[in-house]
Amino acid sequence: MTMHAPLPSQMPPVPKGYALVALESVPSTNDEAVRLAGEGAADGTVVWAQSQSAGRGRRGRQWVSPQGNLYCSVVMRPDVPLAHAAALSLVAAVAVGDTVAGFVPAGRRIEHKWPNDVLVGGAKIAGILLEASGDRRQQVDWVVLGCGVNVAAHPEVEGQAATDLAAERGVPVSVGPVLVALLENLRHWRARWETAGVEPVREAWLARARGLGEDIFVRLPREDIRGRFEGLDAAGALRLGLADGTERTISAGDVFFP
Repeated sequence: MTMHAPLPSQMPPVPKGYALVALESVPSTNDEAVRLAGEGAADGTVVWAQSQSAGRGRRGRQWVSPQGNLYCSVVMRPDVPLAHAAALSLVAAVAVGDTVAGFVPAGRRIEHKWPNDVLVGGAKIAGILLEASGDRRQQVDWVVLGCGVNVAAHPEVEGQAATDLAAERGVPVSVGPVLVALLENLRHWRARWETAGVEPVREAWLARARGLGEDIFVRLPREDIRGRFEGLDAAGALRLGLADGTERTISAGDVFFP
């Protein structure tokens, strides 16, 4: 698909340290960012599109992408082992949560739903997709962090209520300021992670965790498990307390609340 840059007046002034690649439409901002990363795109390269024709969520699920919502993917090249890159999903979630908090009315409940959704009042407003590649030393070569935020509309999500910033505010919201706020918050939380480690990020995520300390269902490819949501480990995996008193650590799955 041919991609066209939007008019300069539509391009927000991104914070220092980022380079914006602004597109009218693209199949997937993550796919485009992965392509650019493979070609050597610098840390901080941001692919932003007004719409996607083949947007992707976790596990290859479709991400419906009408105009008016935020679709962006950020190339990162942190100097860490590939095994540590998963923590950037927490970094992104906390950054998205802070961004959403800046646009919804005070008092609205913002929550992180493991592994990578952000909720407002129990309804999904944003999702995150993390992809990474390592080098021969198993160090990070690149990480692509994709974020989708419902700004003007909220496409239906199977089995999950949804909302958007305009609906929460009761007035239209422009995508540009949301993108700028997200990049600023992402820079802040990435710096915290790089200087202080994952613990302050994990604590910030848990402070808004949906279902912490409660019974939840976790759907895995071959089984469903019920247990108590005990927290997260240092890598961001879910700690599930089982009825027999043991604990299971789950790195990927879908969470449901009774």
